[in-house]
Amino acid sequence: MLLPTMIELGCEGFQETDISLLCYINKNRWTDDKIQILKADLENILQTISVNSVIQFREIKEENWNEQWEKTIQPIEVGSKLVIKPSWCDYENRDDRIVIQIDPKMSFGTGYHETTRLTLMLLEKYLDVGCKMLDVGTGTGILAISAIKLGAASAIGTDIDEWSIENATENVMANSVVDKVNIKDGNTEEYPSAGFNIITANLTLNTNIDLLSEFKRLLCWNGKLLLSGLLDVDIETMKRELAASEFNILETFSENEWIAIAAQKST
Repeated sequence: MLLPTMIELGCEGFQETDISLLCYINKNRWTDDKIQILKADLENILQTISVNSVIQFREIKEENWNEQWEKTIQPIEVGSKLVIKPSWCDYENRDDRIVIQIDPKMSFGTGYHETTRLTLMLLEKYLDVGCKMLDVGTGTGILAISAIKLGAASAIGTDIDEWSIENATENVMANSVVDKVNIKDGNTEEYPSAGFNIITANLTLNTNIDLLSEFKRLLCWNGKLLLSGLLDVDIETMKRELAASEFNILETFSENEWIAIAAQKST
């Protein structure tokens, strides 16, 4: 109820927390007189939601928010071999790590989230040189690109989001792996059965479960499946579903409340 009203009043940005709704409006669009009108309208609206609601006004100095956000993204070392860095940061590569350049834009997968790091560490451990790799829900393309840098012969990254496909394609070009990484839409039905040695899927519990039969079809015998996007409370459910689909659990990695599972196709 409140959000549509705030849009009508001219608000252009919103941030919802557990206890508040932050609404942003250009100061030039209203005067001191309109503040009182706006406050009165809001009080009428909030009476139907909560009589204890508090309305506060604060002027925020205009900043280059993209620049501020970029300052928070710094190189991050993952596992024993990889480092993930954006294009605008330098990295002193003292340990001769494999440098993966990722500019995230609107997509998921910078190396800063636990699920991405966990999957990268599993990928580093279980990827065989010369293998064929599929990354489902590729986001920035970070897993597909890393697979090539770790020695895979080819990789396909799929996603249903147009922003992700565009972003991943840019990152593939930036890492000079265009000849080995193919970024495509999310449909995997066109791919042949037993066509991949390793599949990564940093998705959600339900999505991973729904795709298990397709993962099994696409993996070759003894192929590896690396799953993440999972919470620690999901682990037993995911293990049961993997066993029911005839996958053997190889290993589980965890960080904070997040987990990633390495499994192997057994039939």
